[in-house]
Amino acid sequence: MKQSSLQVPGFAGIHVALIMDGNGRWAEAHDLPRAAGHRAGVDAVRRVVEAAPRVGIGTLTLFAFSSDNWQRPPRETARLLNLVRSFLLQAARDLASRDVRVTVIGRRDRLPPAVQRAVDLAERATTWGRALHLRLAVDYSAREAILRAAARLAALRAPTREAFGRLLAEVDHDEPPARDVDLLVRTGGEQRLSDFLLWESAYAELIFTDRMWPEFDATDLEAAVREFARRERRFGALSPAAIA
Repeated sequence: MKQSSLQVPGFAGIHVALIMDGNGRWAEAHDLPRAAGHRAGVDAVRRVVEAAPRVGIGTLTLFAFSSDNWQRPPRETARLLNLVRSFLLQAARDLASRDVRVTVIGRRDRLPPAVQRAVDLAERATTWGRALHLRLAVDYSAREAILRAAARLAALRAPTREAFGRLLAEVDHDEPPARDVDLLVRTGGEQRLSDFLLWESAYAELIFTDRMWPEFDATDLEAAVREFARRERRFGALSPAAIA
């Protein structure tokens, strides 16, 4: 299995990105308010973060709040962002002791001040974590990030993919840049990327599961990584078997 050549010092293992979909539908199926689904989704995040290093994941990126989520009712967006804030405050206390580094990618200027303070606290408290790099995408849009990075591209004398990747990391508060995504998993039965890590997932393996996010657990994560390990990644080249 061929791996990406981009390595970030201190984080061994693959980069897995997760689109955590299905909280609302899970709640409706259980005759619960949507807010209960989002709270159950946070429990799933904790399960997955705990399991990730054990199954060979060095970097884990979670799609916590899309820039398009601002279109939802203000009451729901406020609840979502409050859950993000609560999780980050907990991360500052607990994940630091478990050697997990937490960073947040995406825009920050539109986040409520309390969430911005939680982002800063969690990142500072977990700076030296090396067991797992946990990245939360908050107010994140891949197309918007690419557009903002492209606006800076003209200043480069010799544009390259690597240089553009560094620009993309700068606009997303993601320095040093994380390695490219190896495996992208989406829960909830939908089969689309929804403007998530489009540049970084150019050669990612994709897995779509019908499991709703609140149901997702360590067993599901391990199964996805095992499926990834069975796949042959050629990055546009021929399979060794085809060359022989």
